[in-house]
Amino acid sequence: MSTFHSLILAALVPLLTGCRQEMPVAYAGKRAEPTFKKYLTPSLSQEFKAYWFDGTAELTSFDLEQVRYGEVRKATAVTVFVTEDFSKSRGVKLDHPKQHPEDRVKVLKFNLNKQFTTGIYDYALMQSVFTPIDQRKYPNTLRVTTSNIEWCGQFLTRAELQGDNYHIAYNSYFDGEENLELELPVSILEDEIWNQIRIDPDRLPQGVIELVPGILTQELTHKPLKVEPASATLWPKGATSVYEIEYSEIPRKLRITFETEFPYHILGWEETFMTVAGWGMEPKLMTTKARKIKHTKTDYWEKKYVRHEGLREELLGLKD
Repeated sequence: MSTFHSLILAALVPLLTGCRQEMPVAYAGKRAEPTFKKYLTPSLSQEFKAYWFDGTAELTSFDLEQVRYGEVRKATAVTVFVTEDFSKSRGVKLDHPKQHPEDRVKVLKFNLNKQFTTGIYDYALMQSVFTPIDQRKYPNTLRVTTSNIEWCGQFLTRAELQGDNYHIAYNSYFDGEENLELELPVSILEDEIWNQIRIDPDRLPQGVIELVPGILTQELTHKPLKVEPASATLWPKGATSVYEIEYSEIPRKLRITFETEFPYHILGWEETFMTVAGWGMEPKLMTTKARKIKHTKTDYWEKKYVRHEGLREELLGLKD
């Protein structure tokens, strides 16, 4: 039995009780060493600049099988990758970068959007990750924001780099999770792995590592964030590669499949974790899966009128 599966029994007791753990005010464990930060980012190639600095974003649609309440929900996910000028002091898009050169950081932004239905009501999940492209000067992701919106209420989380720590702020509708804050030492974020694949997958962390699990999924489990030990492996397999993270103390595994050659398109992912159909019910180890439908490069922010709705249908594979 693998370490991953041996954790299932350990996870049953707290899940069956229906009790939520209190959020920690700090993580007292060993500070993680972000493995891929040890290496200097090579000079950006002309190929990289031509693809990412052309004034457009990359949009990709995915068939989504989203796990929620012990069942699989059929839906669609969309990822957005785009470079932006980012304000390192204010944590927002910098509209006038030439007026504030000292505050300007060029980032690769990753947006993940999921929408699915649970019975009569809807879920809308979104995450944004802002990772500097020049990792020699700015070696850590600056900001991660997530929103988990459903008919019961909202759960918003912000992780912001502040010195040697990530400041985590929770704003939630749910009892015991409202207006909470904690500090985690600067560590690898699972959520920045997506950007690292697109920037340079050869520098992904491998071996025994410590990292912060994906925030969006942790919100669904109502488990507090902390730095977790894990093992990470990269498998190049011809035209496609697979990057896998398996946690050693929590029942969670993430596998991301992507093209081996630049621009390293994401082809799909699987994330396995414990889910419960309802309070006091038996938990299950289940897997959310996403498979690519189509991708395009476009200035989507200019495609906001009724006449552009056909482009959405094309992206989601609803018409040829």
